[in-house]
Amino acid sequence: MTRAIAPGRVNLIGDHTDYTGGLVLPMAIDRYTEIHFHREGDRVRLSSNDDPVPVDLPLHIDDTSGVGPGVVEPGGVEPAWGRYIAAVVDEVRPTVGIRGHVTSDIPIGAGLSSSASLEVATALALGFGGTSRELAELCRRAEHRATGVPTGIMDQLVIAAGVHGHALLIDCHDLAVQPVAVPDEAEIVVQFVAHRTLVGSPYAARVAECSAAEAEIGPLRQATAEQAATIADPVVRARALHVVGENARVRACAAALATGDLTAAGRLMVESHASLRDLYGCSTAAMDEAVERLCATPGVHGARMTGGGFGGCVVALTEPAALTTGWVVRPVGGARVIAG
Repeated sequence: MTRAIAPGRVNLIGDHTDYTGGLVLPMAIDRYTEIHFHREGDRVRLSSNDDPVPVDLPLHIDDTSGVGPGVVEPGGVEPAWGRYIAAVVDEVRPTVGIRGHVTSDIPIGAGLSSSASLEVATALALGFGGTSRELAELCRRAEHRATGVPTGIMDQLVIAAGVHGHALLIDCHDLAVQPVAVPDEAEIVVQFVAHRTLVGSPYAARVAECSAAEAEIGPLRQATAEQAATIADPVVRARALHVVGENARVRACAAALATGDLTAAGRLMVESHASLRDLYGCSTAAMDEAVERLCATPGVHGARMTGGGFGGCVVALTEPAALTTGWVVRPVGGARVIAG
């Protein structure tokens, strides 16, 4: 049986910069969504270990199904994870259906991009044959339609274009991708803190606040801290200061990893978390406590929340075996299809 395989992702640094065309430094990780499938018929039928109710959809989805221009309406497609499948089907517009089964060891609601991984794997199973960039753009559109959350393209792009042994320095304005080697002596550890979903979270409000900042001072990817400091509204000013500072930290962290300076990279991760906590308001008390505990552990160079925030996971950069809890994750290649 043919398999479509898509990894999860963890972001080392650069959160809430992608939807303003800024810089991010994620890596695809060795946790996967897999779809074992046959191409046949005129429907998409997928079962899953995580839900007893299968997804069963036509190839051509009309608005009454809940997928059309705009957002998949809650309840329009059942089960709930079928909304992602439906949105991808409507973007790919395949001519042949599939029958298959979905498995995943990416925790749902942990901020490790389980939904983006499912979208990318689904698109490949349906026969999408474009570039990694085109695959990411298609799946980002599907994410927007399935959730209504105006997320950036980081998740889908790193999952589609991951490079073994490397993080990816992504410019989310022109989608340029530069692999950055993760030193062999570095260990990346992810610890789960609390379940979260971006649907219904303040994520969309943060996007709107960044738009308000850009209406006042221009693109944040080009702005300076001095320009951001002139913004009149204190909340909008704080959001802009985070984005400007975070873009600079991403550049510096990529350079530190490239030269093997794990101390500097860890320090920048800690600074990133403080900015997300204090300026962007997307951390939680539990995540702050987890980061503080990690940073006080011998052998930990630095730690931060990762992903959209409001729960999820923290990520630590450590010496080998410095931590005995959490998932040690390794940078892997991007999504692919393996013929059966």
